[in-house]
Amino acid sequence: MLQALYNPVRSKVSAALVIVLLGVTSVSQIANARPAPESFADLAEKLLPSVVNISTSQIVADRQGPDFQFPPGSPFEDLFRDFMDRNGQGGQGGQTPQQRRATALGSGFIISADGYIVTNNHVIDGADEISVRLHDGETLDAELIGRDPKTDVALLKVTPKDDLPFVKWGDSDKSRIGDWAMAIGNPFGLGGTVTAGIISARNRDINQGPYDDFIQTDASINRGNSGGPLFNLDGDVIGINSAIYSPSGGSVGIGFAIPSAIAQGVVDQLKEYGRTRRGWLGVHIQTVTEDIADSVGLDSASGAMVAGVSDESPAKKAGIKQGDVILKFDGKDVESMRRLPRIVAETKIGKDVDVVIWRDGKKQTVQVELGELEEEVIAASATPSDSQEAPAIAEANINELGIKVANVDDTLRKRYNLAEGTEGVIVTDVSGDSYAAEKGVRPGDIIIEASHSSVSNVEDVTKAVKAAVDDDKRTILMLIETSAGPRYFGLTLSVAE
Repeated sequence: MLQALYNPVRSKVSAALVIVLLGVTSVSQIANARPAPESFADLAEKLLPSVVNISTSQIVADRQGPDFQFPPGSPFEDLFRDFMDRNGQGGQGGQTPQQRRATALGSGFIISADGYIVTNNHVIDGADEISVRLHDGETLDAELIGRDPKTDVALLKVTPKDDLPFVKWGDSDKSRIGDWAMAIGNPFGLGGTVTAGIISARNRDINQGPYDDFIQTDASINRGNSGGPLFNLDGDVIGINSAIYSPSGGSVGIGFAIPSAIAQGVVDQLKEYGRTRRGWLGVHIQTVTEDIADSVGLDSASGAMVAGVSDESPAKKAGIKQGDVILKFDGKDVESMRRLPRIVAETKIGKDVDVVIWRDGKKQTVQVELGELEEEVIAASATPSDSQEAPAIAEANINELGIKVANVDDTLRKRYNLAEGTEGVIVTDVSGDSYAAEKGVRPGDIIIEASHSSVSNVEDVTKAVKAAVDDDKRTILMLIETSAGPRYFGLTLSVAE
């Protein structure tokens, strides 16, 4: 189970089950590896005063009394309501919401002498009161300066009587798998606790947000450690402890920290603007699979494929199109789809950026003036082309793909609950043993493009498939509108011998 590391009081923490794969790294620069320290005591003594305990509280609705419900009009409804009213638990079935104050505990660390404190967003989310207990026992009220749910980072401010001890950021990009790491926090509300271990893996995606790039460590961290720092042996913060993988809620040696390379920039923006300001390109992207790479002529399955382009977006203005594969952004390699959002988000708004794309079998470079991501901006979904005059062929079995397709009509709109006016070519059947079924093509999906050409009727699709077979192609690239939005599929062609 993936669990947030804050320690709620009087309430349970829900957890989601995740699978964590072991990391593999190449062995390099062994001669430069630092030896294990004889003791962490000197480092811990220096850093402990900069780590704080955070407690939050908020008013929540609660229910009292037995969990009984009767349908309206039931002969028991009035009788039971009268009984509960007499016992001071009025309302249907004793379900009157009662207000109570719930509290939770977490960790944080001081980054400036005047009282700026970093923690996790989930530690303070929804709180109407936040207090900070310093290492010497003094408790101060904290003000929320800003928070960023997408990276799970929050910035607080206290007003101390004197300058506070603080820590500085380190460079998480320089940390390597196998390096020593030390965590300090407030596990289970016990107060300042020091644990040590190594960096077990890097670049972990645990499905917590669009910018996941976690450091994995086996330094023992538990509930209540949320928001606490992960240090290197120089005493610099290289991460913010945020989650653990655990079936029991306790440490099993798999913890995750937000790397300082991400957190520091977020904190700086929260301090300056009270919110985060991220770059915006305006594309809907998907993973480049081996089949897609083969379909478009790429040597390897890398980059991010553009499945849709938002109207009036920087990408649209720069001429980026559906079907392009983004290989480089602002001089940085886009090794995979999930790499691109982080690069774009961290790029300065308004900057003119060179973007290397793969189009029509060759590399091209376009220049984009980066915009600012707004919360309400959603990548535009691609829609089928404008309908043309109804063709003679209304449906067809495409045996090479194991699918059956048809032109959209009123009957199919109703059957598949399509929006009024939807036109194009719809998949009506998928053979269970076909490669299309294995890739996730489903009845009700609408084919938008085949081999980079727009399709508006069944005949367009059959011609594209025939052309691919005649050219001895192994796969055909199709842009298909699915229930989750437009996606490219590299579908293997099965040709009878």
